Amino acid sequence: MSKQSERREMTGAEMVVQALKDNGVQHLFGYPGGAVLPIYDELFQQDDIQHILVRHEQGAGHAAEGYARSTGKPGVMLVTSGPGATNAVTPLQDALMDSIPLVCITGQVPTSLIGSDAFQECDTVGITRPCTKHNWLVKDVNDLSRILHQAFVVATTGRPGPVVVDVPKDVQFAKGIYTPPEMAPRTSYQPKTQGDLEQIKAAVDLMSKAKRPVIYSGGGVINSGPEASHLLRELVDLTGFPITSTLMGLGAYPASGKNWLGMLGMHGSYEANMVMHDCDVMVCIGARFDDRITGRLNAFSPNSKKIHIDIDPSSLNKNVRVDIPILGDVGLVLEDMVRLWRATARKDKKELYPWWEQIARWRARNSFAYTKNKDVIMPQYAIERLFELTRDKDTYITTEVGQHQMWAAQLFGFDKPNRWMTSGGLGTMGYGLPAALGVQIAHPESLVIDIAGDASVQMTIQEMSAAVQYDAPIKIFILNNQYMGMVRQWQQLLHGNRLSHSYTEAMPDFVKLAEAYGGHGIRCDKPDELDDAIKEMISVNKPVIFDCRVAALANCFPMIPSGKAHNEMLLPDEATDEAVANAIDAKGRELV
Repeated sequence: MSKQSERREMTGAEMVVQALKDNGVQHLFGYPGGAVLPIYDELFQQDDIQHILVRHEQGAGHAAEGYARSTGKPGVMLVTSGPGATNAVTPLQDALMDSIPLVCITGQVPTSLIGSDAFQECDTVGITRPCTKHNWLVKDVNDLSRILHQAFVVATTGRPGPVVVDVPKDVQFAKGIYTPPEMAPRTSYQPKTQGDLEQIKAAVDLMSKAKRPVIYSGGGVINSGPEASHLLRELVDLTGFPITSTLMGLGAYPASGKNWLGMLGMHGSYEANMVMHDCDVMVCIGARFDDRITGRLNAFSPNSKKIHIDIDPSSLNKNVRVDIPILGDVGLVLEDMVRLWRATARKDKKELYPWWEQIARWRARNSFAYTKNKDVIMPQYAIERLFELTRDKDTYITTEVGQHQMWAAQLFGFDKPNRWMTSGGLGTMGYGLPAALGVQIAHPESLVIDIAGDASVQMTIQEMSAAVQYDAPIKIFILNNQYMGMVRQWQQLLHGNRLSHSYTEAMPDFVKLAEAYGGHGIRCDKPDELDDAIKEMISVNKPVIFDCRVAALANCFPMIPSGKAHNEMLLPDEATDEAVANAIDAKGRELV
């Protein structure tokens, strides 16, 4: 038996560090405090794991999310008890909504003080139960190593997600027996990964008879790993089916691919939404039919047969009733689907020509069109130029949340998975900057850009300090319109243009702010100077804040008004205030 495989005595704090090493952790995002000082003391005495000191625990969580999303490995964070744990709630819920594997280790007051309202005490397990896949309060040091190993298994298998291990301070000091992963009891959590072959055969048979098919892919394809994205592309090539994607699924199929329809949903492309509405067979792969995709449920794809592949049994028939549910890992199911299609379906793609002719007519509407201006930078133009000037580089994109996020999803083309990090389900402002930090730590030689809004970025702007400390040359590309853009857009369209607190009257000087942190600041407000400014941003080998001054009142179109169906999209050339008002009925008058 090797030394690494031996059960041996150590303190709880030593166990935490050893368990991280044994589970392949190389980077840890955290912030110290009294209840985790024994763990920090152990971290100080080793060199295998690099600790990244963030400036706020929320930043630690989002950085760990960015790290996880860009690598496929679990992100790991370490925070203290009380406010340290409560500050982690937002990234934990964000990771739960977007299926991001996250292991959060929290300190806790000594077991003898639990329940006494001790200094920096909170019920971490109770607070985080609704926003994690699972959580544990460790009361016995001899259980600690086993639970830590289980935490990594639960976070990364099945539908990925966040977990919390709450470790009281006396448990960190106590001595016990450390059990390495290979000797730890197997967890009872055993998600089903292999799809039912009869269901897959039924799906392939249905697909082979489709006249107006569509593949609707989601973040589950990316979560399954690179092979799933490869198999998805193979399935599209074999079938000749058009393919669209959710916000979280961008990059699983290349945006440059000939069958690509663009993103679907509230701000998706006209052709993607029209295809979804008029299709006769829909193949949903690793997506969950959320409200931003479906629009009004009783009008969602009314005449289609639906196939749904998902590893989470609770997602099947949850929001939309489907005809063929397939429970399993999308990579394994796609492998069977591709094999069966090759063996049995060999469909003549010419049968889909009428469908593609209709799609071509929808594409001709050019739903992402906008009016260029030689005096003012349009936000769409800024994204287009950013894409063109970075497309030949090893680029990773994160975003904040709002109009800039949607413009980035519409206009920045992703040909690879794991290159797009954004807050989809929770819509967390402040996500992008710390997520970029996490991505840059994971990929130190790559170009990492946070496409940001001037309001969102200020929620976690302090993580610029961490980026400078760790020589992480992230680029913060701010579309600065002086507003909370999406809030302002909905106030204009739904609330009589009463712009209640959506304008920021005390905006910081972002160039000076970058310099104050030790980074580099750039400001640009002229279209003809934008390319040179972007090139400067790329060339600077330090964190950059780019203040890109864009048209203040530009709106993000196309748009499905709340409460409407896919075929009731508003396109840019139709989207006058009067047209929007007429398109939205009383049932749909809710703020985004």
